[in-house]
Order: sequence, then C-alpha cells, then structure tokens
Amino acid sequence: MGHLDDLHDLGDLDHRALSALRACGGHPRVAGGARALSRAGEHGALWLAAGLAGAAVDGARRGSWLRATALIAGAHVVSMGVKRVVRRPRPAHVEPLVRTAGRHSFPSSHATSATAAAVAFGALGVGAVRPLAAAMCLSRVVVGVHYPSDVAAGAALGALTARAGARWMRGGAG
Repeated sequence: MGHLDDLHDLGDLDHRALSALRACGGHPRVAGGARALSRAGEHGALWLAAGLAGAAVDGARRGSWLRATALIAGAHVVSMGVKRVVRRPRPAHVEPLVRTAGRHSFPSSHATSATAAAVAFGALGVGAVRPLAAAMCLSRVVVGVHYPSDVAAGAALGALTARAGARWMRGGAG
C-alpha cells in the first residue's frame, strides 16, 4: 500500500502547488503577464515565429533555424498525441484565467514547445530564450490550466525532442 500512498501524496502536492501558484494570478500584473504568455504560446506560435524570423535574418544559418523550427513543431505535435492517449482532465478545483484549445492537460504543450525552443535556439547561441520559456511554462500553472506535473512532463518531452534532433538541426546527418 506504500506506493499507492506515495502516488496519492504526489497528487495532493500537485493540487496544492497548483492552488498556490494560481493564487499568484490574483495580482493584476501577474495575471496579465501570464495571460499574454499563454496567448503567445498557443500552438507554439511564438516559438515558430521566432524560428522563422531567425531564418529570415540569419541567412548563413537559415537551414539550422528552419530545422530548429521544425523540431519545435514536431515536439508540439508529439505532445498533442500524448494528450490524446493520456486524457488527463484539466484542473477543476481552480478558476482558469484563460480559455484552452482542448480539454486535456497532460503534458502541457506550451511547456513542450517552449522547452524545445529553449534547447533548439540555445544550440544556435540564443540563450536569452531560456528565461522566456521558463516564464511561459510557469504561466500555465498561474493561469490555472495545468498541474505542475503537466508542465514538468511537457518540459521533459520538449527537451528530449530537441536534444534528439540537435545534430540534424545543426546540419548533421542526424
């Protein structure tokens, strides 16, 4: 019975952490920032636009930027597939600050694409993406649409996807 108790304790911790972080969204500036990040990250839009912009302005590495953008899109698609399999409902014990495109929360696709972008763009020397990606991940809990474990799983999936394609992204055989 010990393992089941441990799982229950983790689920309880997930609920309590969500409630505490969602309470931060009660501050108007925090709520506004979290909403803006959530909107910008819908379907990976911010990261895809950034990758295409990188390709447009950095002609010498255009191929690497486009492959990085493809990795981010691929990570997002994989996260959507995992959501369809796992089918974890979104949190119901807090009032969300944003609408969502779907009913399922595991893993966070925002966290997947944000972390994939941080890893992929980081490999291209753009480390400034990391804090923005971290803020986007956190915003999903602050707006009340994901448990912390959803975000952690999404971040892990995004990092693994981007790392798996890093050599291909930089122009190697893969």
